[in-house]
Amino acid sequence: MIKGVIFDFDGLIIDTESAWFEAIGAIYNEHGAHLPLETWTKCVGTSHDVFDPYLHLVEIADRPVNIDEIKKAALVNHDSIMQQRVLRPGVLDYLNAAQQLGLKIGIASSSHLVWVQRFVDMHEIAGYFSCIRTADFVQKVKPHPELYHQALDELGLKPEETICFEDSPNGALAAHAAGLNVVIVPNIITEGLTFGPHKLRLNSMEEKSLEEVIAFINSN
Repeated sequence: MIKGVIFDFDGLIIDTESAWFEAIGAIYNEHGAHLPLETWTKCVGTSHDVFDPYLHLVEIADRPVNIDEIKKAALVNHDSIMQQRVLRPGVLDYLNAAQQLGLKIGIASSSHLVWVQRFVDMHEIAGYFSCIRTADFVQKVKPHPELYHQALDELGLKPEETICFEDSPNGALAAHAAGLNVVIVPNIITEGLTFGPHKLRLNSMEEKSLEEVIAFINSN
């Protein structure tokens, strides 16, 4: 029986991922360089320890690069783009349905709490979540399962009675390793990537209602 749902954040609840790709890509272009999508996706759903786009730019730019300056410029670009972004289709419907069904609801994100909280507050969805676990609470982010282990513990849930929603292969690997029922909802950045084990793939949360997803998980 499903008793809870845990959502990834970046790229899943709101698409910050393509915004970052666009924001940092513009900085690359200004320095006579190009950021390929296949290179950028190395760090999607995890941390810049896997791939640091700023250090990479230092290596390939056609002129000297000040990392502090380009990080600030990328953040300005990203902030401008995010002013126009809304929650991904179906997200609010899922949150309302989960609440009406009496499910426990959490977030497990490889980003930092101040980042997640900023957008949660901006879009007025904080009240849905009784648990938000981020990079601040763990030693290793996704694809390590520690974030999901902590979220399950805080919510008082068992893995088998929990559905997680992920948009990236790294996130899906973490959730699978923690034993959750994995549903992937790729975005425009991750839709072409290869995912590991998962129970269901959706193009968006508008494709199936949460009740339909739960029924599918319960029957498989």
